[in-house]
Amino acid sequence: MLTRPQVQQLDADDPLAGFRDRFTGDGAGGAWDDGPQRRIYLDGNSLGRLPRATPAALARVVEQEWGRGLVGSWSQWVSQAGRVGDLLAAGVLGARPGEVLVGDSTSVNLYKLLRAGVDARPGRDVLVTCADEFPTDRYLVAGVARERGLQVREVEADIDTGLDPAVLAAALDERVAVVVLSLVAYRSGALLDLAAVTAAAREHGALVLWDLSHAVGSVEVDLSAADLAVGCTYKHLNGGPGAPAFLYVRRELQESLRQPLQGWFGQRDQFDMGPEYVPADGLDRFAVGTPPVLATAAVEVGAGITAEAGIGAVAAKGRALTEVLVQLLDERVPQVRLASPRDPHRRGAHVVVEHPQAWQLTQALVDRGVVPDFRTPDRVRFGPAPLYTRFVDLWDAVDRLADVLATGAHLHHPATRSRVT
Repeated sequence: MLTRPQVQQLDADDPLAGFRDRFTGDGAGGAWDDGPQRRIYLDGNSLGRLPRATPAALARVVEQEWGRGLVGSWSQWVSQAGRVGDLLAAGVLGARPGEVLVGDSTSVNLYKLLRAGVDARPGRDVLVTCADEFPTDRYLVAGVARERGLQVREVEADIDTGLDPAVLAAALDERVAVVVLSLVAYRSGALLDLAAVTAAAREHGALVLWDLSHAVGSVEVDLSAADLAVGCTYKHLNGGPGAPAFLYVRRELQESLRQPLQGWFGQRDQFDMGPEYVPADGLDRFAVGTPPVLATAAVEVGAGITAEAGIGAVAAKGRALTEVLVQLLDERVPQVRLASPRDPHRRGAHVVVEHPQAWQLTQALVDRGVVPDFRTPDRVRFGPAPLYTRFVDLWDAVDRLADVLATGAHLHHPATRSRVT
């Protein structure tokens, strides 16, 4: 059985331990509180912590670029989406320069690329997605199918272990235009093989549009094997609430795709203000309107920290954290059932457990200073962030979970009267 000193030794040996101080904690002035009653934040896969460098970066944009430079700063702002995209490409996503663009939301980017992909596959009348896909993605697939007169094939997936590649393969044929899938399942953390799935779809002439929202910044991604992808930046990339998302289009596909939102930032001669829309060359055609300059400055800080740490090292610690967490759950809280793949190489950086009072259990944990996340129907999701979560945090979180279950505190929580799951 793992002891607390053993887990503390893992922290002492952690090559990424120094990155914790690059983020604000919960104490006064953003200091880290290491006391026994400290808050343990295990929801980094919903919203990442604030990097200490972000306020100064935003102040610089506000005070110098906006406050002093005014409209003269547009000369550097117009290239910001591509510059930060290149940072993500090289440091986090395994893509080439000119293949990643930052801007808009994940949903808007998914719509743009899905519509572009459908139009690039004329004569095909089927879209494929997973029945347990993130809701917005399923809604967007259904909406585009309605717009374009297509059919949707929703392939079934195990709620705990994710999509079986063989089940997906059976749904692919020459009618399929685009497949929309998450690399890491939002509910269970199940991890798909990006290269293998993309290759299987290509055999039938279909494109795969990947949602990387729960993968980027926590697992290794090699987009050189992909066609299209989108993802958010406010989870493991720590870009802040509502931070702009990114999109990826393989260089060889860029000139053949035309996205549906014909805004002036995607126009070839943008400042000529011409009467007709002509898409810009390359990746710039996937831009739409005026970029969120301040928010993208925050993304640059967060993405830069991940790139500096090295996505290989970040992913390795993510696997180690989840392995330790699974072992602690097995050993100390048999009352919950693992609802994520047990193989760490088939799992992203979060771990899910099933419990019949999962909502109440989540609230009782929050009362004790542990912040996980609830997911329907009866799941508690723990998302340790490799850059700032320690192994000892997991030991203490499971210790508090064991106490909640032993005392039955969750059974008497007021949440039992306010939420039905």
